[in-house]
Amino acid sequence: MPFLDTGTGKLHYEIDGPDNAPVLVLSNSLGTTMDMWLPQLPALTEHFRVLRYDTRGHGQSEVTTGPYSIAQLGRDVVALLDGLNIPVAHFCGLSMGGMTGIWLGVNAPDRIGRLALCNTSAAIGVPEVWNTRITKVKQEGMEGIIDAVLERWFTADFLAHAPAQVERVRQMLRNTSAEGYVANCAAVRDMDQRSELSRITAPTLVIGGKHDRATPPEHGELIARAIPGAKYVELNAAHLSNWEVAQAFTQLLLSFLLSRL
Repeated sequence: MPFLDTGTGKLHYEIDGPDNAPVLVLSNSLGTTMDMWLPQLPALTEHFRVLRYDTRGHGQSEVTTGPYSIAQLGRDVVALLDGLNIPVAHFCGLSMGGMTGIWLGVNAPDRIGRLALCNTSAAIGVPEVWNTRITKVKQEGMEGIIDAVLERWFTADFLAHAPAQVERVRQMLRNTSAEGYVANCAAVRDMDQRSELSRITAPTLVIGGKHDRATPPEHGELIARAIPGAKYVELNAAHLSNWEVAQAFTQLLLSFLLSRL
């Protein structure tokens, strides 16, 4: 079970796929772990050396003292690449992972090959919304928000007809450290990267969800308009599009990463 000490906290990571393949980093959403990428892993590892990690405060990574910032989460990825001697990698992040990807595209352009920003935003919600959620988790633990989160993450149809898959995501949320979750909520709350999007030079794919209430399609469209040459594609899903329409998501991501530019 590999861990890397960034100097400010230990990150849990896994590497799958051929040793000589290009590296693809996958970054999880708020409240999940690297396991959120399991639907994509078999197909991606045919072409890439896939580096998954638990974002600080999640999974088996260290829960350091919060609040965190998106810059801090971005620097964690750079430290991970440095520690594993990876000079350049493609990057795919969903939700908070996508916010980390935006930071990397702006602040570490020499480390990023292609960039996939999925069901994400450059600025999301008003502070009061996040402060309310933080208070609720502090008072009630993760159990107090799980049902509401799942209702935003998936369509009603998926919730009704894919109970086993929904349960796996429920368990990820349930097992997330309340302290780590709150610290990351603050990072999302305090982020506004809209003015910096135009600085991203990496070839970029932006994926949105038609029914996404957490990061609505217009958030993805804004990102794609601001990044030179970026492409926006909308899937028939809510927030966790890689889970709800896994095959379509995987095909779209692979097509982007393997295409000639």
